[in-house]
Amino acid sequence: MSEEQASAIGRRRAAAQDGDRAAYRERRQEIIAAAAGLFKSHGFRGTSIGQIAEALGTDRATLYYYVGSKEELFDEVVSDAVRANVARAEAIRDGAGDAPDKLRRLVTELMDSYAASYPFLYVFIQENLSHVGQKRADWSAEMRGLNRAYQDCVTAIIESGIAEGTIRPVAEPWVLAYGLIGMVGWTNRWFNPEKSDVDAATIGRAYADVLLDGLTAR
Repeated sequence: MSEEQASAIGRRRAAAQDGDRAAYRERRQEIIAAAAGLFKSHGFRGTSIGQIAEALGTDRATLYYYVGSKEELFDEVVSDAVRANVARAEAIRDGAGDAPDKLRRLVTELMDSYAASYPFLYVFIQENLSHVGQKRADWSAEMRGLNRAYQDCVTAIIESGIAEGTIRPVAEPWVLAYGLIGMVGWTNRWFNPEKSDVDAATIGRAYADVLLDGLTAR
């Protein structure tokens, strides 16, 4: 495809998005769903825009009318989900309740978000953000910053719990925070909301019970 053709398709894509066309949005969601399955099966780097087009029974030129690249598609979906998770974590940190209650909400809502955005967030946590390439450097920097912000929220809640006497100081707060996040994140190896016999809410509640049974001060 020539640069002129790509530019023309890009203008048509922008016009369709600005026009808020229902059929366009529906087809784009179908593309996102097809890409999600391939990203999960083959990894982000192992998936090409051609494979996404083939899975949809179309060609690359048609696909470019809906999405500029696989990177654009992936980054858009992931960015929205990660920003929402951080905003929710900050609201929980700053809201009412003691530390155990806040941690319970964090764990259950994080698990829910993995199911709601499946499998994009799982693919995201498997990616090496330092190897995404110069074109995506700004996106990578933002995502690393959001990751740190989420970790800081969890650490802050644990620190406040230790200070108020509701959380046992069994390790450094950041160690406990990383363990909590990692426990939920490890579900990327086996959880599929479309196939699992156990739903995300049940898993989240179970993990919260396990974690808080060990952390809550008696």
